[in-house]
Amino acid sequence: MLPVMRNLTLATVLLAAVSAVAMAQTAPTQPAPQAAPAPALKTWFVRLVPPRATFANDMTETEQALMTAHFVYWKGMFDKGVCLFGGPVLDPKGVYGVLAIQAATEDEARAIAAADPSVKGGVNRIEVAEMRVAFLQKAR
Repeated sequence: MLPVMRNLTLATVLLAAVSAVAMAQTAPTQPAPQAAPAPALKTWFVRLVPPRATFANDMTETEQALMTAHFVYWKGMFDKGVCLFGGPVLDPKGVYGVLAIQAATEDEARAIAAADPSVKGGVNRIEVAEMRVAFLQKAR
């Protein structure tokens, strides 16, 4: 092969290699797969029903310990933003607890409420219903 043709062949091969590298660097990349968006959170009203109407006045030591753990659990849920508000309702017919929590589904809301130590310990039972909060004011 003549030196001129060999140089042209070599130049052509180099040019093709450089072009391939440049195209690979500028070629559009596939977009990263997007994770499915998290389902919108709903608000759920949770009622904690005690075992008896006199419960607030005559808890056993075991029940008191479970209610202390209950408070710690819900305070943690409040600090995480899961619980919007909660506390006892001082009904003269019998004190009970209410909470408003955020969860995507009723099953998730029930699981959160069922993880309350007082529920797991068999002291309180739960009732859960979807709630639409129309307005909410910070405590003064």
